[in-house]
Amino acid sequence: QVQLVESGGGLVQAGGSLRLSCAARGMITSVFNPNTVAWYRQVPGGQLNLVASATAGGTKNYAESVQGRFTISRDNANKRVYLQMVDLKPEDTGVYYCRLEQSDRWGQGTQVTVTS
Repeated sequence: QVQLVESGGGLVQAGGSLRLSCAARGMITSVFNPNTVAWYRQVPGGQLNLVASATAGGTKNYAESVQGRFTISRDNANKRVYLQMVDLKPEDTGVYYCRLEQSDRWGQGTQVTVTS
């Protein structure tokens, strides 16, 4: 059974850093590799927003609000996706979900809470 398992969330003060990880379990690399990988954030109230994405070819895109502070990366050999977050702000608070776009897979989410 294919699962995306996130980790790395937590409670941090404004200005702090966190690194989120997402592991694709039960998926072979030939299926993982062609995917665009992405991180989404669900804010209180339910809205789900794209935070960052990385295509199989290496093109990366970021929401304007996180540009320069967040970095998405992928490790194809180990079927992992990362989101390095620095200079965190209270508005970064939410549940972060990993997604494989073409495979239409979502992780279970990891909570990030940034206090002022």
